[in-house]
Amino acid sequence: MEQIIFWVFVSYTLVLFLITYLTSRKANNQSFYSGNKKSPWFVVAYGMIGASLSGVTFMSVPGWVSERSFTYMLTVFGFFLGYMVIAFVLMPTYYKLNLTSIYQYLETRFGKFSHKTGSFFFLLSRTLGASLRMFIVIIVLQKFVFSHWGVPFELTVVLFLLLILLFTFKGGIKTIIWTDTLQTTFMLTALVMCFVMVAQAMDMTTGQMFSVIWKSDYTTIFVTDSASRLCWWKQILGGMFISISMTGLDQEMMQKNLSCKNIKSAQKNMTTFSITLFFVNFLFLLLGAALYIYANTMGIDAKGDNLFPTIAIEHLGPLATVVFIIGLISALFPSADGALTSLTTAFSIDFLNLEKRQDYTEKKKTRVRHIVHFLFAVLFVGVIIFYYHYENQHLIDILYQVASITYGPLLGLFAFGLLTKRRVKDKFVPIIAILSPVICFVLNMNSKAWFNYSFDFELLVLNGLLTFLGLLLISHKAELKNTNAVL
Repeated sequence: MEQIIFWVFVSYTLVLFLITYLTSRKANNQSFYSGNKKSPWFVVAYGMIGASLSGVTFMSVPGWVSERSFTYMLTVFGFFLGYMVIAFVLMPTYYKLNLTSIYQYLETRFGKFSHKTGSFFFLLSRTLGASLRMFIVIIVLQKFVFSHWGVPFELTVVLFLLLILLFTFKGGIKTIIWTDTLQTTFMLTALVMCFVMVAQAMDMTTGQMFSVIWKSDYTTIFVTDSASRLCWWKQILGGMFISISMTGLDQEMMQKNLSCKNIKSAQKNMTTFSITLFFVNFLFLLLGAALYIYANTMGIDAKGDNLFPTIAIEHLGPLATVVFIIGLISALFPSADGALTSLTTAFSIDFLNLEKRQDYTEKKKTRVRHIVHFLFAVLFVGVIIFYYHYENQHLIDILYQVASITYGPLLGLFAFGLLTKRRVKDKFVPIIAILSPVICFVLNMNSKAWFNYSFDFELLVLNGLLTFLGLLLISHKAELKNTNAVL
């Protein structure tokens, strides 16, 4: 079985490198950063599904069903509301200012300290988040494949990062647009096939499986207890601001949108993507319920992030193993390729100012970009190895908790810039951006004991609000010099 998985992995990787070769020919720095503004909107929309879901969704959302039932669908509905804000509020601003890094907006609106602060929090958020998404996939492949060959976990991590580094090194976003399309196709195919195979293993049709799920205790959607972290309004509100922050204020996701030829194409992309994602997440929850029903019936002791791989690899046969591994690998690469590209872009544009360096030749700019790209890959290796020593059943829970802390300052900064016309004392912005998440972290750790209240996704909203209020305290009324900055 290990050999089958190995050859599946090799074949998949070779296909990715073929796409890389075809898309990176004649690529330059603008191809890397913006795809030369020629990406077809429907290709971007489809590929973003895989990039948005990642290995954490592939593994953790099905495993989450026993704890949260189908309440996650309210979060997904909140995602949709947030995507509409992105499409019709944020993206017009980005396109009108012709941004490469979206954090350049903060310099236009507030100043250099705000610009650097926004970009720093993105670098922190995306490094932690993308590493976590990669870790959950690599740890499964390590457990079921590489450990049998005596390959240490650290070497497995280096191997994967090296492969990802190679196929993003030259083409950047131009390559990723197309590799994400392939990976989304494989991921969704694996999702559907696994659901069908679980139904067949229980001698059911897919329709019968769906009926059993719907009559089970797993399909609870609405929780009305305000003290519960699963309360319906927390899910919708939190989902809305998670999507605004983790997509609309995230360089990785917006870099793909900004590679479309114009704002209308980008809005078509975002609208199509948001509707499709709603149904895809519903399929993940259906699969999770089916897996738990199968596990309970067969007496399989597995739950959380271990549920899906345990059943697929150890109980459903070789075909299920191959399908699962293909889906898992398809979830791995989008977690890292876009992250590496966007981190390189943000650091190169926001901190090294490569786009405007007149004293650098194009060749030198490319060389510096390559160095930055490589160093972020090394950083990923270190963070993933750190996660290896931290065990948790629901890593998607950790992902959203990290996002609630690290994306809050970005939410507050952009909201203040877009909703007010006030100027801020730019040099104090980093202090506000650090204090807000620290306060939220302390509240999250103690809210149950202090207020008999449990935070969920709405912690992000509070974080953004505290940042907004802090900016208000260091602001003064003044008309903007560039009225295009407020849209």
